[in-house]
Amino acid sequence: MIGLGSMVGAGVFSVWGPAIGVAGNGILVALGIAAVVAFCNATASAQLAAAHPVAGGTYAYARAEIGPWWGFVAGWSFVIGKIASCAAMALTFAAYAAPSGWQVPVAAAAVAALVAVNCFGVTRTALLTRILVVCSLLGLAVVVAIGAGSIPTSDPAPLADTNAYGVLQGAGLLFFAFAGYARIATLGEEVVDPARTIPRAIVLALGGAVVVYAAVGIAVTLTLGADAAATSAPLAEVVAATEWSALGPVVRIAAAAASLGALLALLTGIGRTTLAMARESDLPRVLARIDDRWHVPRRAEIAVGIVVIGIVLLGDLRETIGFSSFGVLLYYLIANAAAFRQTGSARRYPRALQVVGALGCLLLVNTLPVVASLIGTVVVLLGILYRAIRLRIGISAETSDGAGR
Repeated sequence: MIGLGSMVGAGVFSVWGPAIGVAGNGILVALGIAAVVAFCNATASAQLAAAHPVAGGTYAYARAEIGPWWGFVAGWSFVIGKIASCAAMALTFAAYAAPSGWQVPVAAAAVAALVAVNCFGVTRTALLTRILVVCSLLGLAVVVAIGAGSIPTSDPAPLADTNAYGVLQGAGLLFFAFAGYARIATLGEEVVDPARTIPRAIVLALGGAVVVYAAVGIAVTLTLGADAAATSAPLAEVVAATEWSALGPVVRIAAAAASLGALLALLTGIGRTTLAMARESDLPRVLARIDDRWHVPRRAEIAVGIVVIGIVLLGDLRETIGFSSFGVLLYYLIANAAAFRQTGSARRYPRALQVVGALGCLLLVNTLPVVASLIGTVVVLLGILYRAIRLRIGISAETSDGAGR
């Protein structure tokens, strides 16, 4: 449910407009490409999670399989990319649920409330996620039923012809909405029998998301056609374009629930990765404390929440998407490299899947807007510089202490 809540989140309610705008009549091909890359990444994450059932996801896996520096880059990419995603999810929720002029304070309040839920254990997190996912799926079912069974009040505009680059760019946008299964892998210390539970949860969540996305994508293209590219709320427009327009509020409620579900699962995963990095001193050690009663990284959760609220207060929804996609694709590139290195009984899937996954990540990251890629590169390099300085200072301090003794 945590993985499905991350994937069937705000993305499915908003991604079709920009994706159709660039992919045109190749939108379903773009969805297929995104699903294949996501499946390869999911199997890599599942294989790694089975061998390393600890908190931290690819940060911990890459440290164990290919070295501390690769682990740091993966963890840093995950944290910065998903913090941006948290801000986007909060702002999307407020756009659907809050009156005009109140979006920013409502978004900040939503982040604070969900951080509080996370501080009381993963069981409560999963319970709330179940409720939000059910609300989201009900709303999507309404959209799919209306799109498949109703006649639009006007003929949908024909989808534009596209080229290979447009299809790949559309796949990159759609991949952003798929990337929820990483949240499952970060919970290795908080579930029963993680070597069995986490791989199954990852594959099941991804399979469910692919089915939902395909159904919704077909409904959008049949009802709106190319007009979907001109709206930021295409699923609401699907309902409005038919005789069932009175059900528009149902879709808005579902979009708000989906945004909250994605935000909750994102905050959960980032907190656990922050915990793992703090344990290794790649982030301040003060964030490594586990709450004695609820067994959650409460300090890490609160710190992440404060940063997300800061971005909500200062940032813009559109500016966060490309930056987040850069971090997500880099994270999964390293996950595939780490899984490729595994041998013997640790191997659950063919190496060819990891090769396809890594190449897919490289291909899709090169379709992102240039500005987003440049900003992402700068932030990753700043993180690398921070770690290099910290290690240098640590080595110098040890040398000085030895000389003094």
